[in-house]
Order: sequence, then structure tokens, then C-alpha cells
Amino acid sequence: MDANASFPPPVNQTARDNLTWKPFSVFDGCDSQVEGILFDLTVQCINVVVGIPANLLVIAVLVRKRKNPATSDIYLGCLAFMDAYFGSMTPISFLNLYHWHSKEVWSALKFSYGVKDTSGPLLLSCICLDRFLAVVFPLAFGRLRHIKYRLALSALVFALTLAYSAAKVVGGLPGFEKVFTGEILATFTWMVVCNASILRALKKSGGVGKDDMRPMKRKAFKVVLSILCIVVVNYLPPVALFPFEDYYSPDVFSCYVQPVGFAFLNISSTIQPLVYLSRLDKVPFLPDACVRKWCPCVAQEEDTTTSTSNTSD
Repeated sequence: MDANASFPPPVNQTARDNLTWKPFSVFDGCDSQVEGILFDLTVQCINVVVGIPANLLVIAVLVRKRKNPATSDIYLGCLAFMDAYFGSMTPISFLNLYHWHSKEVWSALKFSYGVKDTSGPLLLSCICLDRFLAVVFPLAFGRLRHIKYRLALSALVFALTLAYSAAKVVGGLPGFEKVFTGEILATFTWMVVCNASILRALKKSGGVGKDDMRPMKRKAFKVVLSILCIVVVNYLPPVALFPFEDYYSPDVFSCYVQPVGFAFLNISSTIQPLVYLSRLDKVPFLPDACVRKWCPCVAQEEDTTTSTSNTSD
């Protein structure tokens, strides 16, 4: 409410307000320009069909290997949990758009969007930091290998995610959209620089007398390269579009530019777990025939590994 507005309002002002009052709309001002929002929700349907099972499978794999975990597994587990939660909200979003029209449900959905906006970039940044220390600064990585450091960093990510999501639900905060733009720019820049440094260090580290290390470094190279591809595909569109908000009309930016940019960001809830599962030597809980049918690249890698071991024998 304007600070200069009188209270209570004059009778004629109240009458005008009653005449112009509109029921709550979950399209949030884009009632006549819904194409961008529907495009985002359609893309999110992939998260329901593929993303949720893939993220649950990632969690199951991490639980199964909990006795011999990797240092970044805690970040992967948090990321899979957050992505599964976000994907589970998509059916509720469709029901609220076309059936419930509930403001309370819309607040819960805005909270889930805040979780996705914050947790994904921050947790991926943590994974990049973990790999960066392991490859570029191995001595420092050895000193910081204890899980307490990763638990503390994960707790910080959860706190920031909760604060951002709560502020998104409240809404109306001046310049709040700039917070996400700044966050996505900062995390994108960090992840690109970090992964580029890792790739450069891995390419330099191969040399004479290190033949026994080459397979491990080649695997690390593939891991980092896959993360870099995820960063570019999922985060480059919003990074390229959102900083130019002032060049678009408010309606075009809110109803078209933002939903399309977020669609690329939201589909990462499916791409991230699939990339992780594709890097596994063997996907547990799934029969080999199923893996060979749907993941021919994994099957080909297994065949190559088997033939190489047979040759060496």
C-alpha cells in the first residue's frame, strides 16, 4: 500500500476498488499470455516421468555405497532429493492451474520454485568446488577431506535456500528478481571457470611414466566435462536472457522470457541424475538387458572394458 494513501479510503475509492477487483489468478498477470508458462510446465512433465524415478535411483545408489562414499556424494544426494521434490510439485501445479485456483497452493508452488532456483546452482557449485580442490589443490583437499566440512557447506546451502524460498513466497520485495539474476550469474561464472581449470589441469597432468594413472584421469576428465555440459545447456539460457530484463516490456519478460529461461533450468532435474547414472560402471536395481537397451553408450563402454581386460589376460 502506498504510504501516502489515506485510511480508511473514501467511499467512491472503495467503490472503484470493488468494481476493478479480480479473483486470484495462478497465472500471476499472464492470463492472456500463457504460452510461455505452459511451455515451462510441459517441459517439467519430463521431470515427473523420467526425473523423479532417476533421482530416486540416484538416492538409492548413494545409500547403497554409503560405506565407501565419494567426497561429493552428500551434495549429489541433496541435489537428487531437491530435484525429486521439485518434480513432485508439477502435477499439483497443473491441478491448481485448471481446478483448484488456490492462493495457498500457489504459495507452496512458489516455495518449490525458490528451492529449485537456489539449491541446484549452489549444490552444483559445491560439487565443482570439491572436484576443483581434488584436482588442482590435492594437498588442501586432503586436509579438508573430513565430512564435517561438507555437512557444514550443505547446511549453509539449505539455509540460503530456505531464506530465498520464503522471500519468494512473501513476494513484493523490491529488486528481488535481481537476487536470482545475480546468483545465477555468479554460480555460472564460478562453475565454468572451475571446470575449465580442472580440465586444463587434467590435460596437463598426463605425461611419461604415468600410464597407470591415465584411465583414472580420463574418467575424471569425462566427469568434469559432463558437468560443464550441464552447466552450459541448463544455465546459459537464463544467464544470457535475464540480465537484459530492462530491454523487454514487463509483460514480455514475465510471461515469455522468464518461463522459457526457467524451462532450461528446470529440466536439469532430469538431466543431472541421468548423467550421473550414465557414468556408473553398472546401474544397480536394473537388469543388464534394460541398461543395454536404453543406454547403449554404457553397454558399449562395458564391452570395451571387458574386451580390454580379456586381452590383457
